[in-house]
Amino acid sequence: MAPHSDFPALKAALRKDALARRDGLAPETRRVGGLRIAESVMQVEPLAQAPIVGAFWAIRSEVDPLPLIGMLFARGQRVALPKVTPEGLVFREWRAGEALVPGSFSLSEPRDDLPPLDPTALIVPLAAFDRRGHRIGYGRGYYDQAIDRLSRNGPVLTIGIAFSVQEVETVPSEPHDQPLDHLITEAGPVPLVRD
Repeated sequence: MAPHSDFPALKAALRKDALARRDGLAPETRRVGGLRIAESVMQVEPLAQAPIVGAFWAIRSEVDPLPLIGMLFARGQRVALPKVTPEGLVFREWRAGEALVPGSFSLSEPRDDLPPLDPTALIVPLAAFDRRGHRIGYGRGYYDQAIDRLSRNGPVLTIGIAFSVQEVETVPSEPHDQPLDHLITEAGPVPLVRD
């Protein structure tokens, strides 16, 4: 593993390569893959027990979680979307058809007048992942901070979703990094190897 001081540069290089591979996928491949991912995520048994599921609104070539959100609604679960604030991510409930507002980093976010909620399960976006369940995000640490904060209230189920082309051999990790509980791609659940 690279020295500690090299982690940011190594992560940036892995992120760039993984995102280039994801961007190279045809739109139809991403659409079909997103449907497969949604179906697999719905099979994660503990997810059915979460009354509020934190999801996200896709940007660029990310897996589109809208089919999954529709399935969660159909199962009677509530969905919260994140808003980027100076204090980190704040999740607010979103209902089908509600308008979103433009936010930081080209995100679509829930309105500020909606009350904050603390999900007990999170569908997590990512740029790259490895088979230990470690992820590389977009470099700002928002989800790492949110998982840490939400975990203070009790266990938080974390499910990363990505396309298989985003897999890397090893994500550089530090002692405070917590692996995701599940990783799902269009090929199905990724068998995770724990250290």
